[in-house]
Formats: sequence, structure tokens, C-alpha cells
Amino acid sequence: MNKKKLWSLGVMLILVLSTILAACGGADNKDTGSKDTSTGGDSASGGGAKTLVYGRGGDSVALDPAVVTDGESFTVTANIYETLVNFGDRDVTIQPGLAKSWEPSEDGLTYTFQLQEGVKFHDGTDFNAEAVVKNVERWKAGGDKHPYFSSQFVVGDKQVIESVTAEGDYTVVFKLSQPQAPFLKNLAMSPFAIASPTVFEANEEGLSTDPVGTGPFKFVEWKRNDSITIEKNPDYYIDGFPKLDKVIYRSIPDNSVRLNDLTTGAIDVADGLSPSDKASIEANSKLQIIERPSMNVGYLGLTVTRAPFDNVKVRQAVNYAIDKQALVDAFYEGLAEPAKNPMPPVISGYNDDITGYEFDPEKAKALLAEAGYDGKEIELWAMPVPRPYMPDGQKVAEAIQKNLADVGIPSKIVTFEWATYLEKAQNGEADAFLLGWTGDNGDADNFLYTLLDGDNIGSNNYTFYDNPELHKIFVDAQTEIDEAKRNELYKQAQEIIHADAPWVPLAHSTPILGASSKVSNYIAHPTGSDRLDAVDIK
Repeated sequence: MNKKKLWSLGVMLILVLSTILAACGGADNKDTGSKDTSTGGDSASGGGAKTLVYGRGGDSVALDPAVVTDGESFTVTANIYETLVNFGDRDVTIQPGLAKSWEPSEDGLTYTFQLQEGVKFHDGTDFNAEAVVKNVERWKAGGDKHPYFSSQFVVGDKQVIESVTAEGDYTVVFKLSQPQAPFLKNLAMSPFAIASPTVFEANEEGLSTDPVGTGPFKFVEWKRNDSITIEKNPDYYIDGFPKLDKVIYRSIPDNSVRLNDLTTGAIDVADGLSPSDKASIEANSKLQIIERPSMNVGYLGLTVTRAPFDNVKVRQAVNYAIDKQALVDAFYEGLAEPAKNPMPPVISGYNDDITGYEFDPEKAKALLAEAGYDGKEIELWAMPVPRPYMPDGQKVAEAIQKNLADVGIPSKIVTFEWATYLEKAQNGEADAFLLGWTGDNGDADNFLYTLLDGDNIGSNNYTFYDNPELHKIFVDAQTEIDEAKRNELYKQAQEIIHADAPWVPLAHSTPILGASSKVSNYIAHPTGSDRLDAVDIK
């Protein structure tokens, strides 16, 4: 099956339908509550309603977590939908979610979940075992239009989840085709949130613009490239939550404008800030800094199916050509460390013995000469939105452009709107592109297999890198329950990736958010998907 073609077609259909539906939504007024977009401070002190305005660098791609891969989408969906199991408030330990308990079999092939009772979807329908079964069957049947399912639960042509059945109203049994060490961590990821079957059975694309989950907040409206509004779910099954009445996610691409809006009180939380903003926020008594634990990597991807990066010596040369320490010093203000592997040191199985590619322009020139590089100009793609691992894609691209020029690789910087950027990169249209990854579950599999295995070409493997030896190691690691043996396999995998050089790993950052001092209980999660149910505002 050609994953690339199917995924590309799926994205195109989703985006086209989403645009049409969004336009229709503006006409028929889907708003179920106040459309007041006043600032958080004003609304909080006004009529008693607590509204938090969240400023971010870009808009969501879609609001159906099963079909997206971008963090800006999960930022919102994590508060509308819920998963069977949750991560801890500050880490990736597994906690109850929509399932209150679970029991694995001794052979690791069966998991039995006991579900929460009395939970309803936002459309008033019941959450129960049958709803879970329908969601999983939807993921299984979705092919490459559900890229995370393909990444996490499909190995080759084999689906890890063999079957899922309801045994009564509140018991669900998963049968696996093979043991999967990170199975529970995978289920806790945002893409595997449980949606209302009533919605997706009536209209498969409906969730992309009109999301319906069981979460603490309900969807109100989406103004494309402007704002997404969600409001308190009055029927939420956990007493006393959420604390807020409304959350407005505002898209503010310019970092300086976003910081200014935070300073003036136009927004209450600012994500994707430049590290250089930290000092001014700390100096303002009306503001506070919130640090997100580092579990990410920013990288320069080299599409291995496109010249000149179909030559491993050219890819290695680019690794030697880029001064990572200078990038970290210039753009991360002490809130990052240079990267040498595709996953951060906090992940089990990290290979610290790998030397990495030291900054060595002369070595880069020698490798280019050996490769017979002809000096043809390449396109260097700069991210259009700030992300935790890449606070300013344009400036980083400009610095890399200078490094490449110094060794004889001319480049032209190009960029696109965020959704288009992702789609075109997934289709293999970039020569070299800036991107990154925030870990979804704290497991090495979620970095290495998800981003660099041939199975995931067309979903999260944007470089089209495919190494059969590496694939075997990944499959062995997924089914290996012994943690020490798994770690050794992942260390071997990093050695192969280092030699093949499909990426230039750039940095592991400690992202920062800024917030009004009136905001309390905001916990920035390592995965980047922050739940706002406990957040309050004075």
C-alpha cells in the first residue's frame, strides 16, 4: 500500500471539506454560547465568568485528533476529548482516564479495561464500551488518513490491535496480534481520544470542524486563522472541574505581537515565546514564566529521495556544516542543548556514546567533493510558526543558510502556511526542511520508529528514509518487554541513524510560556498537550 499517496489524498480531502464546513459554520451560527472575545482580565473581573485567552503561534489544522499530527491541533483537542488512560499531571506515568482500571494478561496479548460509568459525550449520547469499540474500529479502518494509528499500531502490513470487543456496557477487551511494550502509553496519546460515534458515523469528516468528545470543555466556534472558542462542559463527570467557563485560543503568528498582547493583558497565556522574552517576563510583576519539561527535538530533515540528499555523503556533509552550538546560543538563550540523536536524553535508551557530528566546515567540503556535489541550489524550508523545539524558524533557517553557503551549498529559503507546509513536506516535496517533534508518550519508539521508519513514510517520516536493518530492530524493540534489552536495541538504532544521517538533529529545548499572574494551576506537560481543567484565573 502506498502510504504517501493515501495520506496526501486524505489530508487534501480533510482540508477542503474543513474549509467548506468552516465557511458554512459562519453562516448558520454554530455558536452555543457567548461569542464575547474580550480579554481574559476583563471577562474574569466583569460578570463573574472566567475566560482565559490563550495566544499561540498558529492555527489548528483540524479538530479531529485521529487525523492530525500537529501540536497546534492537539493543544485544543486535549481539552475537548479524553483518552482511555491519561498521563500524570507532570510526567508520562499511566493514570486512569475514561477507563478507571485495566488488567493485562501474562503474555501481554490481552488488555481488559473497566470504564467510567455515567459519562456522556457533549451531544448527550452515552459513553460506554460500544462507543470505545466503534472508535477503535474507525481507527483500524482509516488507513493512512489516521496517521498516528499507522505510526503506533501498524507494523508492516500487520495491525497490533487485532480486535476490540465490548463485554457488557463498561468492559472493553483489546486483543493484540503481538506484545507491544508501549501499548498503554500509546493509548494515552492525544490522537487516540474517544469521539462521539454519533458524529463520525453520520459524517466522517464532521469531527474536523465540529468536535464532540467527553472532555471538560465543549466546542463553540472556529474562526479560521483567528480563534477557536471552547466553553465549560456543565455535565463533566468530575465534580468541580473545569474551573474556567471559557477558553479562547487566538492565533498570533508574530512572536513580538504575542508578547505585547500578554504584557497589555489582551491575552492571559502566551505559548511559543522566544527564549529571549524570558527576562522581560520575569521582570514584570504582573506576569509569570512557566517552563515546560524538555522532551523534544528540533531538526533539519533531508529528503533522501531528492538530489542531492539521496547521497549519504552529502547528508553527512550537511551535518558537519551546521554550527549547532551557535544556533543554540543565538536563538535559545540558554534554554536548549545541542542535539546529536533524534531523541532527547531524558528518554530511556538514549545513546550517549555517539560522538555526533562536530562543526567542521572543512570536513563538510571534503565529503561534498567525494560525493561529486554539483553546487546546485537547494530549497531550505523555514517553519512559519513557532513551536516549542523551534522558537523562530525563519531566523534558524537564515543561520543554516549561511552555514551551508560557507561549504558551497547555495540555498533559497521558502515557507508556506502551516497546514500546507506539513502536507507538502509529508508528500516529499522539500529538499531540506525545518521541523521537530515533542514526544507523545515518553517512549523511544515514539521518536525513532514514528519519525524514521519506512512504515511511516507518508505520515510522520517526512524524510522518506527507509532502512530494512533499522526496521527489524524497531519491530524487535516493540515486542521486547525486558526494558534493558529494549534500550540496547534503541542504542543500536541510533548508531545506524547517525551513520545514514537523514536528519541534522539541532536542539532539545526547554520551552517557555508566559502567563498573567492572575492565572493559577497551569501545568505545562512534557508532551505539549496541556489540560486546562484545573486552571483558574482571578
